[in-house]
Amino acid sequence: MDVNWFFPPHDGLRLSDLAERIGASLQDETAGDRIVSSVAPTYRAGPRDICYMLQRRYRDEFTTSQAAAVICDESVASIVPPHIPVLLAKYPHTAFALAGAIFHPEALRPIQNLGGQSGISPAAFVDPTARLEDGIDIEATAVIGAGVEIGSGTRIAAGVVVGPGVRIGRDCTISAGATILCSLVGNNVIIHPGARIGQDGFGNAPGPRGGMIKIVQIGRVILQDHVEIGANTTIDRGAMDDTVIGEGTKIDNLVQVGHNVRIGRHCGIAAKVGIAGSTRIGDGVMIGGAAAINGHITIGDRSQIGAMSGVAADVPAGERYGGIPARPMRDFLREAAEIAARANLRKRKTTTGDKQ
Repeated sequence: MDVNWFFPPHDGLRLSDLAERIGASLQDETAGDRIVSSVAPTYRAGPRDICYMLQRRYRDEFTTSQAAAVICDESVASIVPPHIPVLLAKYPHTAFALAGAIFHPEALRPIQNLGGQSGISPAAFVDPTARLEDGIDIEATAVIGAGVEIGSGTRIAAGVVVGPGVRIGRDCTISAGATILCSLVGNNVIIHPGARIGQDGFGNAPGPRGGMIKIVQIGRVILQDHVEIGANTTIDRGAMDDTVIGEGTKIDNLVQVGHNVRIGRHCGIAAKVGIAGSTRIGDGVMIGGAAAINGHITIGDRSQIGAMSGVAADVPAGERYGGIPARPMRDFLREAAEIAARANLRKRKTTTGDKQ
């Protein structure tokens, strides 16, 4: 790949120092003085790049690799060519993530400073009643409403709209074009471009002459500390209670979170998931892409929902569910295997002319 000027390489770090910082051990200590400055996939890693490998089946990628070192565990270390030093880690994926953060900290948050300046742009509108701590960046065309409170270190990008009374904590990043209404936002929260937070949820009652009558939505959205919200994701405010996203939860792009939903701490929700109103999701839950979650159900702590599943009823804590309707993953996989086996049997009978 050509030189990437969007994320230029680090000034450089000794391999031994990197190993210490990411909690890995360097197998060949004589390689400790090698300088590394970036991350790259194994197949095209160069002499100053660090890479990682999780499974032996990708061993062919080493044939073109000139990596400064590879992060892996003991099960993979034996297939690494002798010219590539090994950084042994119990959790290679985590160690690689730490290395990436060291070399490219600017890539951990959405790109800001579009106007090339810091502080509050004269082309931003900030209501005189807003309360802003020191050290805040607000870019051109952002709108900060009446009574807003924003903590130090927070960056508001171009085109952001922060509605009246919203409170945003410290060291947050609110990306271009996002809107935040009727919300309380904690510290170190990242909101990616185009996200919509705090608009009214979908609630209607049958009208006396047909049609529907809108039900007022007077709750809030609460984003706790270290939450990340993906691009073009929408989180509706509560009808009368709050919609709550728990500490450390990461939500991907294009996710819909309905009113009164409560999501626990340290959950991971992949793109295109839809969560209907008043659902309760526990701590540490992982939901695969394009899953649909019914309203007014509970998904227990540490459970996992497979991609493209349709969850119609409660999911017990610690379970893995998949399919439509979602059921325990072992049942879903067994049923899928049985259907495939029957289809193959019918195909063989057709091929051989057996009509029985």
